[in-house]
Amino acid sequence: MRPDPSPEPQPTADDPGPRRTAARVTLRSDSRAAAADGLAALVLTALIFALLYVRIRNGSSSTLTVMPFMADAGAFWLYFLSQAFGWSALLWAWLTVLLGLLLSGPRPRAHRGAWLSGPRLERLHRTTSLNTIALIAAHALVFAAELVRHDTGAWHASLARALVEAFVPGGYTSGTGRVAIPVGQAALYLAIPLGLLFYVRHRIGPRTWRVLHRFVLVVYVLSLWHTLLYGTNVWYDGAFRTVLWALQLPLAALFLLRLLRPARRSQRLTRPGPGAGPRLRWGLRLAGRLVAAGLVVLVLVVLATGRDGGREKPPEDTSSTHNHG
Repeated sequence: MRPDPSPEPQPTADDPGPRRTAARVTLRSDSRAAAADGLAALVLTALIFALLYVRIRNGSSSTLTVMPFMADAGAFWLYFLSQAFGWSALLWAWLTVLLGLLLSGPRPRAHRGAWLSGPRLERLHRTTSLNTIALIAAHALVFAAELVRHDTGAWHASLARALVEAFVPGGYTSGTGRVAIPVGQAALYLAIPLGLLFYVRHRIGPRTWRVLHRFVLVVYVLSLWHTLLYGTNVWYDGAFRTVLWALQLPLAALFLLRLLRPARRSQRLTRPGPGAGPRLRWGLRLAGRLVAAGLVVLVLVVLATGRDGGREKPPEDTSSTHNHG
């Protein structure tokens, strides 16, 4: 259908219109709009916490193989709550990336006011981004509270140590956490500015903002890496770890599709013009598409084999002596 040449319709509450959306969007308005999916995130966190707690109580959690002393679920409930916030943060980050890829790549044409319309997708992308930041922060804060709770020193010294271990890169020196926790900290410290730069994009310039916003993918990769390194529920090769990889398949496919058919015409892989600059940009875009195709193949291989180079579960009659920390 050809575009209607008549004057642009007046904005409505549900669809403020492309020309006025940017002027109306503020951090305050998005924070209010984020309440609905923020509540959903809290409900999901509570459900995950209940599931983790029950699996500890009935002895079916792989966490007990990694850290047998946590069989007393009541004594370590803050740890399981931190895990629950971590899982909901990863799921919300997944949703944020999914929405971003739908916005920046080809998507089905929708009539005005449809659920998948551009303005609604953009708004949901922004609100899930804000809630992702909040969930990652909650994950780290509850982890710090767990460290304080089991520290036998004076409360002020325990609090100082916990804040250093939870929020200062290199502050945590035990087990796998020496690598995994700085990776998670990097995700948090990148997520905050990258998520909030949208609200000052007119000051830094839309082109600069678009370049920086692409690094949101780095935040997600770091979050996933942190989970694979440190999540005791996916510590060993098996069904849970395979499901986590399965969730990456739609993202990898959408990422490849977004590069093959970007929404912005300037990002398409066309024949390079004369000069070193256009040829370099063309080469980088081609390399990006090849990397994206490789990611799809990698995820498919992991799903087919059930192996990603992770840890093998020890025999049933032994317990791991790994210091998870």
